[in-house]
Amino acid sequence: MIAMGAHVDSTDPIAEAKARGARLSQFFLGDPQGWKGPQVAYAGGAAALKAAAEAAGIALYVHAPYVLNVASTNNRIRIPSRQQLQKQLTAAAEIGAAGLIVHGGHLNAKDDPAVGFSNWFKAVDGLDIAVPLLIENTAGGTNAMARHLERIDRLWEAIGASANADRVGFCLDTCHAHAGGNELGGLVDRVRAITGRVDLIHANDSRDAFDSGADRHANWGTGQIDPEDIADVLRSAGAPVVIETPGDVDEHRRDLAWLAERC
Repeated sequence: MIAMGAHVDSTDPIAEAKARGARLSQFFLGDPQGWKGPQVAYAGGAAALKAAAEAAGIALYVHAPYVLNVASTNNRIRIPSRQQLQKQLTAAAEIGAAGLIVHGGHLNAKDDPAVGFSNWFKAVDGLDIAVPLLIENTAGGTNAMARHLERIDRLWEAIGASANADRVGFCLDTCHAHAGGNELGGLVDRVRAITGRVDLIHANDSRDAFDSGADRHANWGTGQIDPEDIADVLRSAGAPVVIETPGDVDEHRRDLAWLAERC
């Protein structure tokens, strides 16, 4: 049976998982829009959270802040992004996380994408990757590193030259893929042909049309993704699933039940 859970508040991700009848939780370690670095909100700190998660059989996933962009050509963004990514990885390891998710990033419209791929290689090659680093596909941007499969292919080619390549995995977001112009039917196989792996699914419905470039998640059954397409993704990937859908416990329980029926 596929392990499922939701993106939740970081104060007590164990209790949040139990409230949803889930086997995992994803959360931020600190402000998702800030640069202050990771903070463990759980009472007792990192060691207590790790022990509690292990005792409860709850897997933990950490999502890196949205502001990180290691591909950027801007030194004032790229350098602190690398520094913060390392801090996030270290903190994720301290709580026993199963992985750290980070967005693929983007460049300015006129930048050479080859520079972005090179910057990704340099970042990966210089990191101490104590837990799997899962790069997530993104929905929008004309010069994104991980929106279209052709770009993901070039990104993986660049990362593959690093000694740390085997510590880098892939997180497939269904809303991002749909809004980014990637047909979900057969997508897992197409991604695996490039990356060799799909480690985590962000199973989100989309409020917007195919190839809209809009990153707006919807609860399952209320958006524009074909139920048969998400069923194909879930069955083909066989990977843990995180929902990042609107609402709280009740809405999440409904979304998780909706998805479980289609596995």
